[in-house]
Amino acid sequence: MIGLRDFIGLWKLDRVIDDALAGAEARLTGSCRFTADPEDAGTLIQEEKGLLQMPGLVRPVTAERRYLWRAQGADISVFFEDERVFHSFDPNRPDPAAEHDCAPDRYAVRYDFSAWPVWSAVWTVKGPRKAYVSRTRYTPQQLGDLSG
Repeated sequence: MIGLRDFIGLWKLDRVIDDALAGAEARLTGSCRFTADPEDAGTLIQEEKGLLQMPGLVRPVTAERRYLWRAQGADISVFFEDERVFHSFDPNRPDPAAEHDCAPDRYAVRYDFSAWPVWSAVWTVKGPRKAYVSRTRYTPQQLGDLSG
C-alpha cells in the first residue's frame, strides 16, 4: 500500500510535453522534492524545479512549481500553494485518475504506480487554446542520477 509519506524524498523528474496545437514537443528535466510541512504534519510540500527546453528557445528556461499533498482517507488530495483544491486520487487503485476543471480548460491525470517506487503522471489538457499531453516519470534519487 502506497501512502502519503512514501513520497517523502528527492525524485528525478523527466517530462515530455506534446503540444498538439503548436505541433511541437517540449522537455523538462529536473527534480521533485517532497518534504513534510513543518507547520502541518499531515501535509507534504511538493516542489518541482527543472530546465524547460522548448522549440525556438536558444537556452532552456527555469521552471518551478509547488503543491501541497494531504492524506484524506484512502485518497491523496493535491492543493495549489494558495490552498485551492487541485485534485484527489487513490494511489492504491489499479487506475488512479482525477480531473480538474479550470474553465474553459479541462485537466485529466492518470497516475501509474505499478513499478513503484518509479511512478508517472500523464496529464491530458484540453481547452479552446490548449491541447497537450504532459508525461512525467519520477525516479527516486537512489535509482536515478541527479548529478547532471
